[in-house]
Amino acid sequence: MFEIEYKGGNCVVFSTKKTTLIADPRLSLVGLKDVKTKDEIEIATEPRFIVENSDARVIIQAPGEYEVGDFFIRGIEAIRHLDMETDEKLSTIYHIDAGDVRIGLIGNIKQKLTDDQLETVGVVDILVIPVGGGGYTLDATSAAAIVRQVEPKVVVPVHYADSGLQYEVPQDTLEVFTKELGAPVEQIDKLKLKAAAALPPVLTVFALKRS
Repeated sequence: MFEIEYKGGNCVVFSTKKTTLIADPRLSLVGLKDVKTKDEIEIATEPRFIVENSDARVIIQAPGEYEVGDFFIRGIEAIRHLDMETDEKLSTIYHIDAGDVRIGLIGNIKQKLTDDQLETVGVVDILVIPVGGGGYTLDATSAAAIVRQVEPKVVVPVHYADSGLQYEVPQDTLEVFTKELGAPVEQIDKLKLKAAAALPPVLTVFALKRS
């Protein structure tokens, strides 16, 4: 069994029976409590999104290849949304394998993947991507364009307007993105899968309830 849970902001939790991976757990940046990462894998799309818990199983915040528990992780360097091409690449895109399920995890990056990034990301079943825009992260149009580049079976949108969060700048609603993408939408608490074969046959947006 494999699960994805949404915590708000860019934070998602990926779980198997034996291993838990927590992405971008520093939710204090958006007015929530940081997610506890004791004995878990802590992974960040940008270093500022980690909580640097000394009790974490491992902390991943840079490009490279990592194998921890049930997860094989490949990190790919990327330029942040607001940075120039000549700036240091401070964002990391991840391809994560959990059994036969292949996941793409994207943070606050430029509006289009390069050919090299797209090739390294490879085939993805589930794409987790921010959609709120506001000049801070990918907006609906840019996020939808990246979805079309990657061609996943499932999209899990994150980082959109939420009355319970305090973003640095106002974010668009989830509906702005789903309308732009034009794919079927399912509202669920968590995404639970036994295997990749259980994924929908056509591109589907799974809007996860913030837990």
